[in-house]
Amino acid sequence: MATLVQLGSKPISAVELSQKEQALFDSLRSLGKVFIAYSGGTDSAYLAWAAVHVLGDNAVAITADSASIPASHKRDAEAFARQFGIQHEYIETFEFDNPDYVKNDQNRCFHCKDELFTRLDEICIARGISNVVYGVNVDDLGDWRPGQGAAKAHNVKAPLVEAGLTKAEIRELSRLNGLPTWDRPASACLSSRIPYGTAVTKEVIKTVEDGEESIKQLGFRQYRVRFHGDLVRLEFATDELAKAMTPEMGRLFKDIFKPLGFHYVTIDCEGYRQGSMNEAVGLSNASSHSTS
Repeated sequence: MATLVQLGSKPISAVELSQKEQALFDSLRSLGKVFIAYSGGTDSAYLAWAAVHVLGDNAVAITADSASIPASHKRDAEAFARQFGIQHEYIETFEFDNPDYVKNDQNRCFHCKDELFTRLDEICIARGISNVVYGVNVDDLGDWRPGQGAAKAHNVKAPLVEAGLTKAEIRELSRLNGLPTWDRPASACLSSRIPYGTAVTKEVIKTVEDGEESIKQLGFRQYRVRFHGDLVRLEFATDELAKAMTPEMGRLFKDIFKPLGFHYVTIDCEGYRQGSMNEAVGLSNASSHSTS
């Protein structure tokens, strides 16, 4: 009898899971040389590891050097690359110079990804490499993810999708392969903390980043700082809400966010959920890079 692995509500046989990983390896091997759009999150870290596993030095992970990426995420990405012998580089991106990005409408993520893939196209030409891959998975399909449109426009490949891998399967394969990113909380660029229609500036982004780094120091694991002008809305995972909603924590949050310029500090009683900024504009069920 085949061994079953319970991933959420859907069991999968260990053999099928292994076959999907082998399909990923085969897909990457067929590309010969690749650049990986690498954020250091669970999906892109697994993809980078898999690419290096089959391609060695012919796989290079590239991270956007952007103000919208938290410094802590960059440090985590660097540490993972060092641990697993992944060639890792940064490429400067200039999305904040694009008025269509700064105005922050529902297509902001398209402009962000379009900028990244444009820069990657340039270094592909300079180095004679034809293939860029990124870490979109099967669960991402159908969500509100304008960045996928940018990927298609630049012919960026999605090997995790080609292998039929879901988020839960990627986490399980990461765990089986000893990758510390297997249970890393969902991450997203800092611009996703800003409501649609509110201009995204480097100053606002830095304020959000400072607030989230301070919350991290308090021992919270899954949270978001949502910017609403002079009000900050804090989201915490449901299993951390009780810890957050105490008078002592309330005082600590006040001490963190008042000096950052907020007049009001609130905790969202619904807790952390991906895509909460989409709720106000009718894009529910979206869990995208732009709204996580």
